[in-house]
Amino acid sequence: MFSTFPSNCLGEQKNFFLFARNLINTMDMINTTPTESNLSGLSPKDFQKDINNKKTDLFILKNAQGMEVAVTNYGCAILSIMVPDKNGKYANVVLGHDSIEHVINSPEPFLNTTIGRYGNRIAKGKFTLYGEEHQLAINNGPNSLHGGPTGFHTRVWDAVQPEQSTVIFNYTSADGEEGFPGNLEVEMTYRLEDETNALVIEYRATTDKATIVNLTNHGFFNLAGIANPSPTVLNNIVTINADFYVPIDEVSIPTGEILPVEGTPMDFTEMKPLGRDIDEPYEALILGHGYDHNWVLDHDPGILSLAARAKDPKSGRMMETYTDLPGIQLYTANFLNDPVPGKGGVRYEGRHAFCFETQHFPDACHKPEFPSPILKAGEVYDTTTVYRFYTETE
Repeated sequence: MFSTFPSNCLGEQKNFFLFARNLINTMDMINTTPTESNLSGLSPKDFQKDINNKKTDLFILKNAQGMEVAVTNYGCAILSIMVPDKNGKYANVVLGHDSIEHVINSPEPFLNTTIGRYGNRIAKGKFTLYGEEHQLAINNGPNSLHGGPTGFHTRVWDAVQPEQSTVIFNYTSADGEEGFPGNLEVEMTYRLEDETNALVIEYRATTDKATIVNLTNHGFFNLAGIANPSPTVLNNIVTINADFYVPIDEVSIPTGEILPVEGTPMDFTEMKPLGRDIDEPYEALILGHGYDHNWVLDHDPGILSLAARAKDPKSGRMMETYTDLPGIQLYTANFLNDPVPGKGGVRYEGRHAFCFETQHFPDACHKPEFPSPILKAGEVYDTTTVYRFYTETE
């Protein structure tokens, strides 16, 4: 059932990104692709703002299949992903925004953004690395979440769009930013494949001092397409390539156990609707207020492989998620308790989206039995996530 992402679809990227890095180093932010006409109906002027002497903008990516993705360099937020249903009708399948002000002031600050320096939770907002303790900002109960309140999701990234299908972002996270050690140089790329409707996200980072790194994208997906009223995702059918998951405590920190999914509501080894078991009186679901857990993927880390699949039965839209990381977080937007104002006046509510966050395990810096998130000076953090969209007729 599960496979690796076709290597030919990734193209010859290494030399291209070396060229792009040099281009960014010599230029300020550039948007070389016209954005006045797009399927999303977004306007560049609504995303242009000066923030701390850096400019935000709108970037439109298109591929040969007709897929379109709109993003901004504020937090590298994805604003829309336009893909067809089984009848060829295009719709946006992420909970997006229609202005930079809405992105900045969203009640859900992580909506479709790039997360760093460390995605997910770190217990009590501190960790010790080679004998030195580092105190992080606390922004989720007693814990640090998604890099802190001014993590990568709030930063204006340098950007260059060298071609219609690609935008490349760069950001330097200074030593001590949000409490993390080391100057971290980050390059993150969004790229659309021409052979298939796939959004490829590539992350690369280097540091001058040992640190911890766990970069991800917090896309909130609804394959039915954004509509008013916003539809639930509980009828979406999901499978995850994992025989084990990571249980959490009452503040959503991993207990350190790795438990089998078999015979539990956490079992997605066969496709089932998200809503079938989500309200079962099962401890993990009670503690997470639904699904908000890390699954241990059944693949060798470092190999880009199929991690999860989702299907909206009415539209026929399907999405596959590929990663080379050891884990994936399924989150069913349980904490959108107060409706979030979204694109076109739509109100986004709890369980109106799901997230497939590819990742190292939460709180891995305190769990030596988990795969290590440590990046040392001289090493390169290099990981890829792919979201591939298609319909059941393909």
